[in-house]
Amino acid sequence: MTGTVLITGPTKNLGRHAVLAMARRKDKPDLLLVGRRGAELTAVAAEARALGADVHEIGCDLASLADVRAAAATVRELLDSGAVRPLRALVANAGLASAGQTSADGHELTFAVNHLAHAQLIGALLDRFTAPARIVLLGSNTYHQNFWRKLLGVTPARWADPVELAGARADDSMAAYSTAKLAILYYAHELQRRVGDGIGVSVFEPGWMPGTGLGRNAPPAVQAVSRFLGRLPGMSKPQTSGPLLASVALDDKWAHLRDGAFVLKNRVADVQPVAHDRDRERRLWDVTAELLAPVSRG
Repeated sequence: MTGTVLITGPTKNLGRHAVLAMARRKDKPDLLLVGRRGAELTAVAAEARALGADVHEIGCDLASLADVRAAAATVRELLDSGAVRPLRALVANAGLASAGQTSADGHELTFAVNHLAHAQLIGALLDRFTAPARIVLLGSNTYHQNFWRKLLGVTPARWADPVELAGARADDSMAAYSTAKLAILYYAHELQRRVGDGIGVSVFEPGWMPGTGLGRNAPPAVQAVSRFLGRLPGMSKPQTSGPLLASVALDDKWAHLRDGAFVLKNRVADVQPVAHDRDRERRLWDVTAELLAPVSRG
């Protein structure tokens, strides 16, 4: 599938390797890289250009909805002017895990960056996709706790009304992250109901990648264990999961994905029953719309 791909969080780890995998393709897409302004964004854009891709850097702090709206406006201008080919995929890759912090808009930071920012970006661009198109959201199995995650102290999701999730300061970064990832599953299901047949919505789980920057707010002992585990054979790594993410966004083998299908690295996997809840999905959609509504100033 050729055209333009927008990806958030393109500068490090999973995002960077997904960008470079797309830039290496024979049928390489135009790339819109939405990430924090600075040397890292410039560097990955230069790497992709050196591989022959047409790349546009769009500086954006996803912790600010005003910044996200400005980034969306830039994307619309590029598409409308013909500076890039039609928009065929959006990869909502950026994410973080944080405790005790709020966004520029006063929302709990993990929920704001992982969910609200991407909902704002997607909503602003829905009428600019050219079908068939794909929206790929980044998921995580941490929303539920199995034996190994319990053993490692990975906190599962603590669902609450979305107004509370957006308004409360998280006291546990891992719980905030897991809860945001459950929200992404709910959002994916509801989004598919509303976008029509031309856009397929899926959720990609890259596998556990210990030692990446996601756990930078974890206690030092936990970070040390993660770095050790990250060196073990068989663990997922950005270098391997990044190309898999690029494949889900572009390859024909994934063209059938819809309804928030959950892709675990290179296969479609079932989600836990808690990940399907029509009432929660509708409530999240409605609250998200309220939180994203521009504040009128008069």
